[in-house]
Formats: sequence, C-alpha cells, structure tokens
Amino acid sequence: MTSENTEQVETQISHKMDATIENLKRELGGIHAGRVSPVMVDSIKVDYYGNPTPISQVANISTPEPMMLAISPWEKNMIKEIERSLQAANLGFNISSDGNLIRAIMPPFTEDRRKEHVKQVKKIGEEAKIAVRNVRREGNDQLKKMEKGKSISQDEEKVAQDNVQQATDEHIKLIEDLIGVKEKELMSL
Repeated sequence: MTSENTEQVETQISHKMDATIENLKRELGGIHAGRVSPVMVDSIKVDYYGNPTPISQVANISTPEPMMLAISPWEKNMIKEIERSLQAANLGFNISSDGNLIRAIMPPFTEDRRKEHVKQVKKIGEEAKIAVRNVRREGNDQLKKMEKGKSISQDEEKVAQDNVQQATDEHIKLIEDLIGVKEKELMSL
C-alpha cells in the first residue's frame, strides 16, 4: 500500500505537468507565425445576449488567404460586437466589414514584430516552466507530509522525490524544445 501512495502522488504530478504542456501548446498555437489561423481568436469572447462567448461559437471562421481571417456571424446583429472584441484584443489585425462578413487582415511581418513575438514566446515558456516547478514543489511537500505522517519511509520519499525531479526535468526540456521550435518558426519567415 505504501508504494501506491507515492505512485499516486507521482502520477498526479505527471498529469498536472502534462496539462501545463498542453496549455503551452495551445498558447503557442495562438501566436501568429506568418499565417493566420482561427486558433488566434479562440481566446476572444464576445457579449452574446449577456454571456461572454467565444467567437467560434457565434460565427464561422475561415482563412481564405494566408494573412486573412474571414468571420461570418450566424446572426447579423453580432457583427459590431465581434468587431469590437477583435479590436479590444489588440492582436494587430486590420479589421473591416461589409455588413455580412468581417475581414481581419494581418499586416506583413516586420523584423520588430518578429522579435516582439519571440519575447512573448519566451515569456510564455518561462511561465510554463514556473508552473511545472510549482507542481514539483507541491508534490515534494506532499511526499514530505507522507513521510512525517509515517505512511512512507524516508527511502520511499527519496526515491519518489527523485522520480518527481526526473519528470520535472523531462517537462522543462519539452517546454524548451517547444519554445525553440516556435522561435525558429517566427524568425525564419
């Protein structure tokens, strides 16, 4: 039974770290790298009859051209609200509408914008590393409590902490790899 306790803690920690990686992938997917993508507006909410609702739930979003999003609201009265939300999100789009369709056009990528995006990517990566380290700390604290409460031995705690550290190192390396790929993608356009 004692080994199950440490295994449960290790599994729980690993799942939390995996969730951090998934969140990082989602955030990086929202960063423009030469092509626009509907993912870029996933986090933008519009006021839909008093409820903050993702744009993708009130409109069809497509990419007819590499640098343009076409947003076609299912209800025409949502056009102004979607335009307002897009402008408030400050993603750098030039927004125009013909009354039926909203065109969000991304201006060409300059060297300064690339560097700006790389800084943003590094910041997001650092936040993900901090989140992974916080999970490690929580897990180690949990293991220490288990050892103090005599539900596991010092040796079991040491082995479990080594396993937690190994999981932490693997997740940090994965974060660095993801950030490196995104940086290269941004700078090679």
